[in-house]
Amino acid sequence: MAELEIGQHCDVENCGQLDFLPFVCDGCSGVFCLQHRSRAAHGCSEKNLNREDVKPDHHKSFLCTYKGCDGRELVPVLCTYCEKQFCLRHRHQLDHECEKLETPKPRMAATQQLIKDIVDSKKEATVSKRCRGAKNSETAAKVALMKLKMHACGDKSLPQTERIYFQVILPKGSKEKNKPMFFCGNWSIGKVIDFAASMANLKNDNNKTTARKLRLCHTATGEALPLDHILVSWISCKESPLYNGGNVILEYLDNEVQFLEDVNSYLE
Repeated sequence: MAELEIGQHCDVENCGQLDFLPFVCDGCSGVFCLQHRSRAAHGCSEKNLNREDVKPDHHKSFLCTYKGCDGRELVPVLCTYCEKQFCLRHRHQLDHECEKLETPKPRMAATQQLIKDIVDSKKEATVSKRCRGAKNSETAAKVALMKLKMHACGDKSLPQTERIYFQVILPKGSKEKNKPMFFCGNWSIGKVIDFAASMANLKNDNNKTTARKLRLCHTATGEALPLDHILVSWISCKESPLYNGGNVILEYLDNEVQFLEDVNSYLE
């Protein structure tokens, strides 16, 4: 059975990204992805703006305040830190260079101690579920990374030196259990989540205050990674359980929840 293709491809030449919620430009009637939605981004011909039969759009929209961006949203998207209005593309602190952005601190001592306690408690066990796939074996890790590189999906324009590969375990109830993907190491965790949700066709309401949020959790403790941290900072930290070619869990959590319960059920 042929795969069902949902959405439309971006009209920008050399892009053609498939977007299941594409944007239709009111200036040229073209169909575009999130990156090329603004008129400046796709070089809009604005052919519709000179037609007398086109009625003006009286719907209120909210202009992005990020420098050089003319993106608009139909609903306000406010940064909870600087309280300024941004488009979806620039809503995260790192993406709009938030004036109240704090430099990520070294890994919390509590998290390091928790990881140490888990490792110590499993020393006498044969092979725990958490260590399946020979996580602590350097050779097995290299083999897993090679397999991921063969099948992972992601932004093909990213240089090989900037790619971080994960086997992304999808939320419970998804059609697929997991999906191999790669991301840019310089992206924020929030941007990684947005990209993964788009690749897996998952509902993403992270821009809504009251909705349950998609969070990226590591498989050792179930901790939800901070949205404003840089991905590569977790890979380069020796105490971190994340590594290039490993597993991460994508799941919906309530706003105040910071740890995923029953982590082992995702690894079975």
